[in-house]
Amino acid sequence: MTSSQTTAPQHAISRAVAAMDEQVDNVLDAPVWSMSDDEAAATLVRLTRLASRISELEARVAVHASSVEVGSSVGATSTQAWWATQTSQTHRSTAAKLHLAEALGRWHVVRQALSSGAILTEQAQVITRALDDLPDDIDPGNRVLAEKHLVDLAADHDAVDLRRLGRGLLDVIDPAAGEEEERRRLDEEERKARQRMRLTMSDDGHGSCHGRFTIPAAQGAMLKKILQGLAAPKHQTAVHGPGVERKPNPERLGAALCELIERYPTDRLPNAGGVNATVVITMDMATLLGAEKAATLDTGDKITASQARRLACEAGIIPAVLGGKSQVLDLGRTRRYFSKAQHLALAIQQGSCTAQGCDWPPSMCHAHHDHPWSHGGNTDLNDGRLLCPRHHARAHDPTFTMTKLPGGKIAFTRRT
Repeated sequence: MTSSQTTAPQHAISRAVAAMDEQVDNVLDAPVWSMSDDEAAATLVRLTRLASRISELEARVAVHASSVEVGSSVGATSTQAWWATQTSQTHRSTAAKLHLAEALGRWHVVRQALSSGAILTEQAQVITRALDDLPDDIDPGNRVLAEKHLVDLAADHDAVDLRRLGRGLLDVIDPAAGEEEERRRLDEEERKARQRMRLTMSDDGHGSCHGRFTIPAAQGAMLKKILQGLAAPKHQTAVHGPGVERKPNPERLGAALCELIERYPTDRLPNAGGVNATVVITMDMATLLGAEKAATLDTGDKITASQARRLACEAGIIPAVLGGKSQVLDLGRTRRYFSKAQHLALAIQQGSCTAQGCDWPPSMCHAHHDHPWSHGGNTDLNDGRLLCPRHHARAHDPTFTMTKLPGGKIAFTRRT
């Protein structure tokens, strides 16, 4: 909005803003090609400082506008909402500006530094947030020292550095209190981080898996270090040969995550259903030897023959080759419990819990004897079936009858 669209300003700030607006109008079409390097540099720095000074003016006016409830006459729910609507800003943007404006009313040294252009708006936001986080019982004198300390640091540190330095602010002005506050804050942050841990994954049905995760900062830093190491040029050159891209961009980091998953040592994986959490690839002998026939994972997903042959060489993959040599799978009466190899074979054959209507995966199932071993049954594949913990308990519960259904499934009926 230009000055020609408003009534003549009366207040000093209003007149100054109108004058600046008019001056900008005068140079709207002014070419900049004739600026010297030095003049362009100096003007750019001055414009940056001027923008900060104007943001302080904006904050002062915003606080006043909020106090007199600007926008209420037209039915706006708040000055913030009216401001956002009138200027096509987001409500989030105007809320952040009002938050800073209110903070500047509490922290006068910060406000003066912003008004003079000594600090930038984003620095002021970080500083006031750090100051507001100080304990309520801090000595007033130390509160003033803290404010001056951060404003002084802003001369040599950007907003990112100031955010980090602000976290240790209490250590500078009151070391004893700072140590205790840091311990309390870190405990609280770690507690909340553990509560927020999440991982979601979904298969899009077109060969890709998408996911999102939230983990504590320490484990996030560890994961980042691992992936950067796997994506580093030296490692990539050793694996793929010379000519790989040097910068670990998102594509390289994605490939690094896949390598981490493929190469994680299986002897470190926990057991689930008697077998460690290892992916099994089912293929026929012809595929292993070079035929281009799709292979199947124990999850039911299909992959190309070339990828199956590559993964069959990895430590974290077990190839189940149909028609090839394998471990002994029928043990008769020589042992009571099913072996890991038998668990894998049952997983491939049955795919999930064999109770009707149950879809628990093989990795979470137990191996059950159809003919109880204690009654002379054999620990053989023909006598074994996968059951989830709930249905396995039901299979041994005398109050239920277990009935075999066509196709290999079973049903449970409560005895009357």
